[in-house]
Amino acid sequence: MAITAQEVNKLRQQTGAGMMDCKKALEENNGDFEKAVDFLRKKGAKVAANRSDRDAKEGVVLAKVSADGKRGIVISVNCETDFVAKNEDFIKFADSIATIALDKKAENIDAIKAAPYNNDITVADKFMEQVGKIGEKIDIGYYEVITAEKVVGYIHPGNRVSVVVGFNQASVSDEVGRNVAMQAAAMAPVALDKEGVTQDMLDRELEIAREQIRAEGKPEDMVEKIAQGKIGKFYKESTLLNQEYIKDNKLNVAQYLQSVDKGLTATAFKRFSLS
Repeated sequence: MAITAQEVNKLRQQTGAGMMDCKKALEENNGDFEKAVDFLRKKGAKVAANRSDRDAKEGVVLAKVSADGKRGIVISVNCETDFVAKNEDFIKFADSIATIALDKKAENIDAIKAAPYNNDITVADKFMEQVGKIGEKIDIGYYEVITAEKVVGYIHPGNRVSVVVGFNQASVSDEVGRNVAMQAAAMAPVALDKEGVTQDMLDRELEIAREQIRAEGKPEDMVEKIAQGKIGKFYKESTLLNQEYIKDNKLNVAQYLQSVDKGLTATAFKRFSLS
């Protein structure tokens, strides 16, 4: 049957696939629009399978906060090349996925993919369409959620590093929240405070410190004491509340927050960076 340019364009607008791919999809399915859409999705799934061994190390990292300021997410939507990552349409697509994740209160990546993208398809289906359109492996590489009395997000220019930070007071200003979020973006803390450092991380840092000390020729009976001192430095450099505040190194982050309000503190954060 004859396929009109209008039908081809309609399919192209919905799926983002190329004109010739849309024409072929309609021809293969006798003009049945829904079957043609499925045909293109299957093509996308095939592309995804063919590229399953490829690394999707580029992409965009976004932070979003709910309208009530009590829930925040960090999400990365990954692709293979920097060229795609900087494409305006890809950035808009990533932003739409972030919005769905936040609005649907998705707790994990599987829940995001199962959510409706629009009235017709799921997020997982939309990813398959985008794979068919772009020709690269794309996926959600990272997703975390925090809740707090007040959550503030920060996206570093370039969309490669994003942070959300939670605070114990809803009255904390956006400026103060942004200052702490920018601190986390710049200084890459591994935990909120000492209590947030896992035992495995602590053991690893202690072992590294011991080997460094032995390499310096220190007596064995001094190794443990010096190693514990190095752990104190690790906490200061690598936990958010104990880090020197980048805008005033006479204060750590906890002291900065207390200078704003004695009861104010950060309760959680999530940070992700595309290295």
